[in-house]
Amino acid sequence: MLRSIFISLSKISWAQRAISKGKFAWKLASRFIAGENKDSALRVVAELNSQGLLATLDYLGEHAQTIDAAKGAVNKVLVLLDDIQSAGLKANVSIKLTQLGLILDEEFCFNHLLTILAKAQENDNFIRIDMEDSSLTEKTLEFLHQVMVRGYSNVGIVIQSYLYRSEKDTRALAASRVPVRVVKGAYRESEQVAYPDKGDVDRNFDLLTSILLEAALQEDTPLHSHNGRFPPLPAIATHEVKRILFAREKAKQLNLTPDRYEFQMLFGIRRNLQHELVKAGYFVRVYVPYGTHWYPYFMRRLAERPANVWFIIDNLFRP
Repeated sequence: MLRSIFISLSKISWAQRAISKGKFAWKLASRFIAGENKDSALRVVAELNSQGLLATLDYLGEHAQTIDAAKGAVNKVLVLLDDIQSAGLKANVSIKLTQLGLILDEEFCFNHLLTILAKAQENDNFIRIDMEDSSLTEKTLEFLHQVMVRGYSNVGIVIQSYLYRSEKDTRALAASRVPVRVVKGAYRESEQVAYPDKGDVDRNFDLLTSILLEAALQEDTPLHSHNGRFPPLPAIATHEVKRILFAREKAKQLNLTPDRYEFQMLFGIRRNLQHELVKAGYFVRVYVPYGTHWYPYFMRRLAERPANVWFIIDNLFRP
């Protein structure tokens, strides 16, 4: 119930205005967000790198409402890629197509994606295309295919285990040696397209993990790069110990070396677990979001941790 409420709130403009202007909301959101500007985020990544953690940076924003807003987001990403290179950070970049103007003009968005990939290639870096709600899944995969046809190999995708279609998509991507981040999914979806039961989502997550780990056995699959920016084919993105243990056991059965897969977690969540995995010899990449457009991302994190609602209610009417 609370999960659905928070996901709905993430899309309501009046709720965004009411909640995001409050200091109490930022106090809670700052646990999950590495500041409202690029410099703060880069400092966070440098600290993570010093602790043996890799990173992927996300300049927050989605569903750009104007062409100018989309152009502005693209420019921010281009500068970010240069800054990662200048600082020598072990980090790549995650983007959302709606932030680049997908809803406004598909050709316009596609050209923006090509521009970002070219800049990333120039800086020896990698771009992960985040997956959004299911209405955009097919178009997102189509864009991925089109940029790969144009010769870009420094790109990967995200697949959500709560969607029925994800097994088929994952098998196709694994066969094409495309780096995949497998997640559960954080959007509100109907039972026509997504598993409603958590147990089914978990089982499908483990299945997708198995498909990717088995594909990673092939010699032509991507490995971890020395600069820490290019990921291997499987990126297992979860904070659940059961999912992590399943992946570790599967990798052990397959005799996979740690450079053939990685774990990914969100900034501010399960920090101890992140460090435990690094200490055990695994690669861990932290998803580091930043920027002023943090509200939708924050709401989806609350949907995953509904106990935080009481903090908001307690502070909602305070000055």
